[in-house]
Amino acid sequence: MTPEQFADELAREGFEPAVTVTREAGGMLGDHTHPFEAKALILSGDIRIATATSERVYQAGDVFHLAAEEPHSEFYGMLGVQYLVGRKTPTAA
Repeated sequence: MTPEQFADELAREGFEPAVTVTREAGGMLGDHTHPFEAKALILSGDIRIATATSERVYQAGDVFHLAAEEPHSEFYGMLGVQYLVGRKTPTAA
């Protein structure tokens, strides 16, 4: 999937326009949550995401999807990681 195709998919699914995120080589972000749903396309490098129910390494071309308020940790590969991410804030019930 190209970045353009990913941006189109995000728009169809109601996400905000994608932003590019770059994380440092060998870095990490411990347990945390986001108040928004996140969907990201890995552009380069890799990221390992651990949730309560799974742990997976995502590499260039892979897409990860996290629900709003889903606890997770992030671990960045030896070359770091760069990804496009769209965010969608949940609507009030």
